[in-house]
Amino acid sequence: MLNKLASLPRDSRDTLFLLVVIAWIMLPQMAHLPLWCSALAAAVLLWRSWLALTLHPLPGKWWLFGLLLLTVAATLATYRTLLGRDAGVTLIVVLLALKTLELRARRDAFVIFFLGFFTLLAQFFFSQSLLTALAMLLGLLGLLTALVNSHLPVGRPSLWQSARLAGRMTLLGAPIMVLLFLLFPRLAPLWGTPGDAMSGRSGLSERMQVGSVARLALDDSVAMRIRFEGAQPQTAELYFRGPVLSTFDGREWQPLRPTFPAQMQAPAQLEVAGAPLRYEVTLEPSGRPWLPVLDATLAPPQLPAHSPRMTRELQWLASAPLHDIVRYQAQSYPQFRHGPLQPMAGLQDYLVLPIGFNPRTLQLAAELRRDPRHADAASVVAAALERLRRGGYRYTLEPGVFGQHSADEFWFDRKEGFCEHIAAAFVILMRAAGIPARIVTGYQGGERNAIDNFWVVRQSDAHAWTEVWLAGQGWLRVDPTAAVAPGRIGTLQRLQAPRGVVATAINTVSPTVALNLRAVWEAVNNRWNQWVLNYTQSRQLNLLRELGFASPSWEDLGYLMAGSIALLSLTGAAWALWEQRRHDPWLRLFEAAQRRLRKTGVPPGMTPRALAETLARQQGAADPQVQAIRHWLLRLEALRYAPGTSCREKSGLAALRREFKQLHWPL
Repeated sequence: MLNKLASLPRDSRDTLFLLVVIAWIMLPQMAHLPLWCSALAAAVLLWRSWLALTLHPLPGKWWLFGLLLLTVAATLATYRTLLGRDAGVTLIVVLLALKTLELRARRDAFVIFFLGFFTLLAQFFFSQSLLTALAMLLGLLGLLTALVNSHLPVGRPSLWQSARLAGRMTLLGAPIMVLLFLLFPRLAPLWGTPGDAMSGRSGLSERMQVGSVARLALDDSVAMRIRFEGAQPQTAELYFRGPVLSTFDGREWQPLRPTFPAQMQAPAQLEVAGAPLRYEVTLEPSGRPWLPVLDATLAPPQLPAHSPRMTRELQWLASAPLHDIVRYQAQSYPQFRHGPLQPMAGLQDYLVLPIGFNPRTLQLAAELRRDPRHADAASVVAAALERLRRGGYRYTLEPGVFGQHSADEFWFDRKEGFCEHIAAAFVILMRAAGIPARIVTGYQGGERNAIDNFWVVRQSDAHAWTEVWLAGQGWLRVDPTAAVAPGRIGTLQRLQAPRGVVATAINTVSPTVALNLRAVWEAVNNRWNQWVLNYTQSRQLNLLRELGFASPSWEDLGYLMAGSIALLSLTGAAWALWEQRRHDPWLRLFEAAQRRLRKTGVPPGMTPRALAETLARQQGAADPQVQAIRHWLLRLEALRYAPGTSCREKSGLAALRREFKQLHWPL
């Protein structure tokens, strides 16, 4: 097979290489494209490869026109539009594949190159991860290799030679790329993110349908990273607050839809005590405005561009959905109290239950209130938690599909579920007993990376707990899951998601190696997020302040960028000239001859032949010494410019260098 590829004509070899590069660029896109698009692009590339291998002629324009119409029609049928991110990327991918079917001239190749660069950039609409960047860097080097190779039309240069030249060009351009990254003005976010699809997966959502998911798939992706200042917090304090769900229609929990006017709703009345925990959060894109922070955060998180605000239920929200990685500082107080201390009208919203649902749970609540041992609300809460601890309840990811009376099934039939089932059933029981209650969702726990000292919170750490209101105390956190499965809270024990084949093999051989590799990768990926993806407008202006600008502006940024690029370009040009003279032995020998002849009045800047003729006119052509120098200069010129001298240039230059030392140069 290798011999057959080596014997192919150069056009076929170059075409096959370009097709491989295009396939590599398209491959990451396939997960985000409709099936017909991936199949059509793969079929076209395979067809073009077969044409290159068999040297068959390319298809006619009617074939291309028909495939183009098919592509447009299929895109319209899939997206109902030709505009937008998904439809646009679909068209670009298919058009790039179709363009290979008319690859006849260098002009067509250049169109393919630039379409390839555009397709490569389009991948960042879907992912900006470190792995994606590395894959696209490899694709970039492949396209540059093909581009360099197309500019070497004579002979059969090896692809390795073109790749080395492309790599060298990339390294030479790297300083300018770094300057553009640091100083080019950052405007609105450029890259979009895929839509949220949380159904059936762990993670946060603004709605919670209890019992509709038969099996919960743990999403092990990173939700956020936290770096604490000073002492690390206690495990029991790691409750990162997200959406609060207070309205229930029998199947779905949603944020509060108050039945009373705003002025009659229960205020937050947050009071804090003790020393705060100070920390910095690097939040992954969510497409939601939520800013998870530890309970309780009194001052707004430091995220000026998004103007955070706090709801009455202590959730912090940004002013717009977060489609990019953001970083913010916050300080939270583990010791706090919030909510009114005495009953008021707004608390009635947290007692509402739909009619006709969960009759056995309502009966259980009535029995608890009639029991003389439960004289107050606090004892009812304690009795419910004791029932969870001793009643044979189990924490599981596969509870099955629940029916209409989900709380009844949990308390009396199945006695198992994950945190959402447990929290929802507990809140329904509390409301039925006349105790205001609500569900709080967010993240609980995390794992500390010993390499970079960041806490990593994953989507699998998403959790649901409850808050109950007690007279004289306000809202109190009650985590019923801790009563069912204490290890879920106290020791950060988690139900594990199924591992892949590679991860399972590594973990089987050495669990320690698997944990260390994961920690290293998380640390590297965190640096990528901190230094690259989170390089925002504010950090750009902070860089100018560190460089001495008192009140940096976009004009200062532009001037600094232009000046830096100009200085870098001049430095590069001077270095290239110096390197050329320093490493070219022919030039060094010729400059030595010029210095010797400059003493006779021969002007500099002449070719060896012109130098020889000028010397003969000034010193006399009959002089044997002048004849020897003239002959030496002509041989020096021939060694450089005569056809077919490259193979003997090294030995010829050594001979001329020896003769140079023996010649009698004029004083």
